[in-house]
Amino acid sequence: MVFRLEDVSVAIGDKKIIEQLSLQMQEGQLIGLVGPNGSGKSTLLKSMYRFLKPAGGQVLLFEQDVWAQNEKQMAKKLAVVGQETPILFEFTVQDLVAMGRTPHKGLFEMDTAEDEQIVEQALMKTGITHLADRQFSTLSGGEKKRVVIARALAQQAQVLILDEPTNHLDIQHQLQLMDLIRQLPITVIAALHDLNLAATYCDTIYVLKDGELCAVGTPQDVLTPALLAKVFQVTAEISIHPATKKPQLFFLSEQWQSKGE
Repeated sequence: MVFRLEDVSVAIGDKKIIEQLSLQMQEGQLIGLVGPNGSGKSTLLKSMYRFLKPAGGQVLLFEQDVWAQNEKQMAKKLAVVGQETPILFEFTVQDLVAMGRTPHKGLFEMDTAEDEQIVEQALMKTGITHLADRQFSTLSGGEKKRVVIARALAQQAQVLILDEPTNHLDIQHQLQLMDLIRQLPITVIAALHDLNLAATYCDTIYVLKDGELCAVGTPQDVLTPALLAKVFQVTAEISIHPATKKPQLFFLSEQWQSKGE
């Protein structure tokens, strides 16, 4: 078991976003969180990586309370890539990826040959070795996402959390990034806006609405016309993609529904 949440409630100010939510996540999967805007996806993730402390309940990572561990202990287990990655100072790609080694080092400890090898492997796995000497600020959106994922790989965490990883990327870079994420040899938990990406790439999908867990299962089991109508208030038709053999969703607006009648 990677994560286990027991009766977790999260509030921002006076507003409760998550209400007594319980779930379990299995190791070694690409797990998707989906739901309408405001359903609580990002808030749930923030409670899992200790950005927001729950008002009630317990968040367990490998059966240990995340709030009972210090930041260094957590960083050795869990890496996070948020929606935005503001970099306040100029760093090269190489330097940024090398920062992933920080949880494994003492204060003022220099990089070792092993550290350098781990960073090099992270650059290779994410396909950005050729960008190593570039300034981070000069990169495209897709390249920046690859850099922060490379930093997470250099961190050698067992779990990677991604909050809307394809946000602001064009279709080509969305697919390239999801291909990369799919191949990572660790557990990945990602909040995804695009339901077709979730259907194509995820092993298990958790569906949220109004801070509650509505459904859990494989894309085939969860992404049904009935659930999509209930959670997203849309009419959808679903077929199996001939190449991926995964569900492919087609959405109909009220205008097109009326034309079909």
